[in-house]
Amino acid sequence: MLGLLAVCFGIHTACYAAQTIIAEKVDEPPVIDGKDNDAVWATTQAIVTHDTVANIDMMLKAIYTHKEIFFLVSFPDPDESRMHKAWVWDKDMEIYKQGPTREDCFVFKWSMMSKPVDLSIYSDEPYAADIWLWKACRTDPAGFADDKIDRLYLDNLPDSRKLTSKSGKTMYLQRLGDEGTEAYKNTLFVEYQGDNLPHFESQTPAGSRADIRAKGVWSDGTWTIEFGRALTTGNEDDIQFEPDKSYQFGVSRYEIAGREPEPNASQPLFGCGDISEELTLRFGQ
Repeated sequence: MLGLLAVCFGIHTACYAAQTIIAEKVDEPPVIDGKDNDAVWATTQAIVTHDTVANIDMMLKAIYTHKEIFFLVSFPDPDESRMHKAWVWDKDMEIYKQGPTREDCFVFKWSMMSKPVDLSIYSDEPYAADIWLWKACRTDPAGFADDKIDRLYLDNLPDSRKLTSKSGKTMYLQRLGDEGTEAYKNTLFVEYQGDNLPHFESQTPAGSRADIRAKGVWSDGTWTIEFGRALTTGNEDDIQFEPDKSYQFGVSRYEIAGREPEPNASQPLFGCGDISEELTLRFGQ
């Protein structure tokens, strides 16, 4: 592992290691299809980071061109979960109810602060973070990852979730979608059309919500996901990359939402993800 440095952030997470990933410059971009067979991926070294919530190792690679940055991610998963909160028909009440299915997902969390911060959801200090959230059900069919911004506050603001920090402080997490149209919309069924129906329908995202292309492929117990985004988007709700600078981030196998486990869900830890290891992105020349 590169740049190994032990750090400890208290009761919610174990001690973790800080690593640096180098994005090597390439002339041609990869095809964003969820496959790792593009020759450009062989030009850069992978790092392996551990997700303490999921208790799995995850592989990351990074490359960039003069216009865009790309990431290759892979992690083990025994099941391909491409349904999310699917509708289940209740025969007695003759209505559809939200079912227990939860989709697979992967999160990049980029610090938007001018100094190093603890990006954990249980941090003792406020921060803002750019969220890239790939969702196997809701965003992958359109070929994108969702684009949001997280803000951790000391004050209770609208649409925020109350959390308790590592030292016992009361903090508030606010998550807002970027400007534009997301890659999915809800479905609604009144009359019976089958025992199980999809809860979401794919659509083409627009605006800042459409910044991140992403595609995932599950095969033989492993997810492989490719991400691609412009180095600079010009949007205030996005992190902007300059090759002469470094960037703090973290990743998670599960959605980072500060939720409690759902014992009856197909993935009980969905929504319980967190940043386990401190990661830094630097650019090769």
